[in-house]
Amino acid sequence: MDLWVSSSTRFMNENPSQPSHTFLRATSAHSLRNPVFQFKHKHRPFSSLKLPSPSRQIHLLQPHPFPRNPGHFAISASPSSSSSSSVALGNEKDRLPADIEVKETEEPNCRVRLSVGVPQAVCEDCYKRVINEFMKQAKVPGFRPGKNVPESILLSHVGKKNVQKATVESILKRTLPHAMASVTGKALRDSVRIVTKFSDMEQTYSSLNTLRYDVIVDVAPQVKWNPENGYKNLKVVVEIDSDIDAQRASELELRRRHKSLGLLRIVTDRGLQIGDVAVLDISATTIDQDELNVVELPSAESKGFHFDTEDGDKVIPGFIDSIIGIRPGETKSFPLVFPESWKQENLRGVHAQFTVECKELFYRDLPELDDSLAVRLLPGCTTLKQVKELLLQRYLEVEETAREQATDNAILDQLQKMVEVEIPQSLFEEQGRQFYGAKLLEIQANVKLNEQQLASLSSPKAVDEYLESQKENILNVIKQNLAVGDIYKRENLQFSTDDLVKEVENSIAEFKRQKQEYDEERVREQVQEILEGAKVLEWLREHAEIQYINR
Repeated sequence: MDLWVSSSTRFMNENPSQPSHTFLRATSAHSLRNPVFQFKHKHRPFSSLKLPSPSRQIHLLQPHPFPRNPGHFAISASPSSSSSSSVALGNEKDRLPADIEVKETEEPNCRVRLSVGVPQAVCEDCYKRVINEFMKQAKVPGFRPGKNVPESILLSHVGKKNVQKATVESILKRTLPHAMASVTGKALRDSVRIVTKFSDMEQTYSSLNTLRYDVIVDVAPQVKWNPENGYKNLKVVVEIDSDIDAQRASELELRRRHKSLGLLRIVTDRGLQIGDVAVLDISATTIDQDELNVVELPSAESKGFHFDTEDGDKVIPGFIDSIIGIRPGETKSFPLVFPESWKQENLRGVHAQFTVECKELFYRDLPELDDSLAVRLLPGCTTLKQVKELLLQRYLEVEETAREQATDNAILDQLQKMVEVEIPQSLFEEQGRQFYGAKLLEIQANVKLNEQQLASLSSPKAVDEYLESQKENILNVIKQNLAVGDIYKRENLQFSTDDLVKEVENSIAEFKRQKQEYDEERVREQVQEILEGAKVLEWLREHAEIQYINR
């Protein structure tokens, strides 16, 4: 126990929340955290638009809200249909013998409904093509392959119902690109859905020899700035954690490394002092105000916990003061209140009664901190001064990175508050699934899941619950991405082709090193998005009025 550390065109009745198992190659139960310890850390948004290092994997990057390949669609048979075939539709349109009728209706949330009417001439032409194709492929007894077969005999052999289904699919394949012409360049990737039931289309075709169907497609949202061009005059206040101090961090790191070279020796003749390490059994209870009885707090309990008193600033306030002086074999009981800022919401403000038994007590026997320890403290160093300088240099870089990250976060937060935009459901779901997939990859990288756990985490219910619980965060990130994309176009920003080529090569090399599958075109698109975002943030930092304050 870790203690004390605080696509495709689809029919509407298909389940859109079913996650892909491909992003579950690698998923981990969230490590249990004991609430008495709570390490302070920077809260970062779901995504960063900073330029990734070469080792960063592209599957964790943000999806771009606009389609790079508009016009590429696919038709899949509805699960309720007995047909299991599917056909991909490219950008090229097949010439039709007659014009189709398309009525376009705008709907809420950047959605467009296309009502398509296919005339008899087109349906008959599709029927002839299907018959000819069956004639080429069907092996009809008594006829040589590829030879003309009387239509009545062919229908009897293949089945009239199968020919009818194939004809409807042919009509959809040939007419959908024409129907989509008015939204080409605006339609979001994988958002096209045929909402008319396949069985209804079959019935219409069978009885009237014509076809009518409705298509719903999400289109790229239009960003509205309030105030107009407000991003050009950003005034940003950036809060910097007081913990982000390179000098202090480097000193703590030196202390940690020095401590690792020491020995723990048993204490028997005195009580606990700062600098000691104690082995503690800890339990906690509280009073149930409704039933007026004592209840245990299992999340605050620990057996055989090794507590370093130099980590006293990371525990619940008052804990270390309450156990100073405790001796091996001694038990102390004391009340404490979890602060309102505590990480675990269910413990905030809780009045707890702690009982702590000291099982063992140790002090550190440390070697003298001098030049003789330099190489052990930091390989390659020969003096203590050199160790201190290199550690400080490292933490100055960390401090600068944290400062830049905090600045970017503050800017992005400002942007999403300044834009008014409708978010299409397909864009919300795509973004949310990418977050969920990245989360599961991170989990599975730490803990190997069995098939049952994997199935549970990848179920539609689990995905839907995640999308609902993280809805606000997901929407905010989408608004940030849309705002950044709009600024990139408005300000005519550009990045070098060399940067794009280099980052694509690095990312593909990382996929190969990890032995993971990848789509080179998608990798290129996502790298381009990252570079665009980095260029926009660079531009905003140069033009914004930024004030830094310590938190």
